Parts: sequence; structure tokens; C-alpha cells
Amino acid sequence: MNDSLKAVELFAGIGGFRLACDRLGIETVWANDIDANAAKVYRKKSHLSNFVKGDIWQFLDEIPPHDLLTAGFPCQPFSSAGKKLGICDPRGTLFEAIVKILKWRQPQYFVLENVKRLLSMQGGSHFAAILDSLSRLGYLVEWRLLNAANFCLPQNRERIVIVGTPNSSRIVSHLATSEDFTGVSIEKSAALANFSFWNPIESHTKKFKAWGMAKNGKFYDLDLSIFSEAQPLVKLAEILEANPEASFDFTEDTLERLKSSVFVNKLINGVRVLYNQKGGSRMGYTIYGIDGLAPTLTSTTSRHYERYQVGDRYRRLTNIEYARIQGFPDDRCDCLSVYNQYSLYGNAFPPQMASWVIRKLIREESIDFSETSQQLSFLLLRRYEPFREPIPELSRWN
Repeated sequence: MNDSLKAVELFAGIGGFRLACDRLGIETVWANDIDANAAKVYRKKSHLSNFVKGDIWQFLDEIPPHDLLTAGFPCQPFSSAGKKLGICDPRGTLFEAIVKILKWRQPQYFVLENVKRLLSMQGGSHFAAILDSLSRLGYLVEWRLLNAANFCLPQNRERIVIVGTPNSSRIVSHLATSEDFTGVSIEKSAALANFSFWNPIESHTKKFKAWGMAKNGKFYDLDLSIFSEAQPLVKLAEILEANPEASFDFTEDTLERLKSSVFVNKLINGVRVLYNQKGGSRMGYTIYGIDGLAPTLTSTTSRHYERYQVGDRYRRLTNIEYARIQGFPDDRCDCLSVYNQYSLYGNAFPPQMASWVIRKLIREESIDFSETSQQLSFLLLRRYEPFREPIPELSRWN
């Protein structure tokens, strides 16, 4: 890619976006996070002199010009609006810091990521506030729900990505291929291509769908059931350490608790659930198998002690296995204690996902929906195998 492009990484964590930018030849010129452990990792592994630890609001004036802004922004509850078009008010939140930076620096691209539930929180009002703010800054905004499992990562981890490119009369999608729209009716496709048919964001009062676009306070969304660029699934068993220390075991306690547990043995969202107390996917004392995906890793401490049956052992995943599941090198957080590594990996954005999104934006691999209805219909009805470039390996385990 063009090595003259400059990036800024906000709420950087351990640098998932940074690793992606490095791989794509994009220079990260400034980064920030408030967490002391994340800052320690970022500084050691990224060697960036312009990494600033602290509250982003204190450093807005220091952010240099850049072409790409990336952020895994914290999802603070937005305050009740009252005055702002009947939707939530993002003012005063950390998301509003992103809005201020975009207004001031006007980078050509931005990529934001957050949890899946952002689409439905408070009846979609949080996401409506985000779309409304971004779409009025001169950007064509697009979002899509992605799953880490589709990027050679052994985890059922759904994340919403939101991207922005300069607004124009064209309606261009970067996060989808024409094959992804195979099941979309021509009527809906035609509506997508005609901005006058889009809906006002301010009037939306329910969960947003998994893919959509927004501009100038209006949006259009669809549930796309196909992700044509999905990679083959990698199972959890394929990335496990061969002989982790016995300190990760829970064998005696687990064997006793199994006496009152239910044998489930089901694949639920790709995750093998072997035992629990009530038969659900994550209820009571759950034990997972390794012939499927890992459940979503999180920063929640209690979740770092979930049990897995690995051969004749019952144990938690190691910190190195967390790194591999999230697509990071084994030693990404080796400057911290094992305990402190879990939450940082659990809160990170996988570099492989970041790389795919950024590459699609910068290379402008896109569908132009600003065609006539006849041309658009022809485009969406075509059947072909799209060109697929392998997702870059980021020193996959080491």
C-alpha cells in the first residue's frame, strides 16, 4: 500500500489497528490509551515516540494531521437528549472526542469498532446517535457486523465495524461484494441505490441491521446473510499449547462439580459446550470442548477462568492461547503478569479483522450502487467467484 499514508490510533489498547497498519505499510504517527498496562505493552512493542497515556480529552490539540483514524471506542451510555432530534446525545462521551477530531483534522478515512450489542442498545438509539453524528461530517458511513471466526481465528467474536470515506454523489460500499447481495431483492437494491428512499436516522426506533450505510442524516440497512470472503474455520484445538503448566488446571474441583452438571455436548454458535448446570450455552458451571471455536473472549476477570476439557485435563486457557485466539503474537503482552494479560487480550480488536477492513477502504475495493436500476440489477444478479486475496498472516503465533 501507499507508505505515505499516516494513521492515528485512539483507545489503542495493545495495538490491534497498529499491527494491521504496520502490515499494510501505513505509518502510525500518534496513539493514545488511558490504561497503564495497555500503555506499557504499546510502548514496548510498537516503539512509537508519540504514544500518549491519559484521558483523550486532554490531548486533542496534540493530534497531528493524518489520513486514517482508527478507534475501538468505549461504549459509554449516552445521555438523554431531549433536544437533539429525539435521539441520544453523544456530547460529553468519549465518542464525541472522535467527532471533534474528525471535524478538525478531516482524515480521508476512519475505522471504528465496537461490540455487537451497539446495534440494539436502548432500541438502537445509541447507534442512531453515532450514525447521525458521523454522517453529518461530510462522510459516507458504512457499517457491518463481522465475526473473527471468518478471519482464521478460532473464536465466535462478533464486532461491529464502522467506516467512513469522503461523501459524494456516489453510493459506494467497501465492506461487501456483489456476491454478498445474492439474496437481496431487486426492489431493495434499487432503494439502496436511490438516496431519496433512505430513512431519516432520527426516526429509527429499533435495532439496526447487520449491514448498512448512512449519509447526511439518512440511512439504509439490510441483513446480509452471506459473507463471501469468509476464510476456512480454524478450530480451538489447532492453536493450543502442547504442555501448559499445571497452574492452569482445575482438575480435582472440576471432577467433583461434574457430578451435578448436565452433559450437553452441543455446538452452539460454533462453540462446543460439553457440560453445564442448566443446558444452555453459558450457564452455571460450563465446560467447553476444543473441536469448535472459543466463546467470545472478554476483559471480564471471571470469564478468564472458564473451563475447557483438553484430553484428560480440565483447565483454563493460557495467556498465550488468548493471544493466538485474538490473532496476536505469543509475546505481545509478555512485559505484564499472566493475570494482567488476559483482560488486555480480551478487550483487543484482532489485527486480521482490522487489516481486512483497512485494505478494503484504502484499495477502494467496492461496489458502486450509484448505477441506474438496470445496471444495478445486472450487477447483483451476476454469479462469479470474486478475487480473494489471502488475509495477511501477522506472525500468526510467534
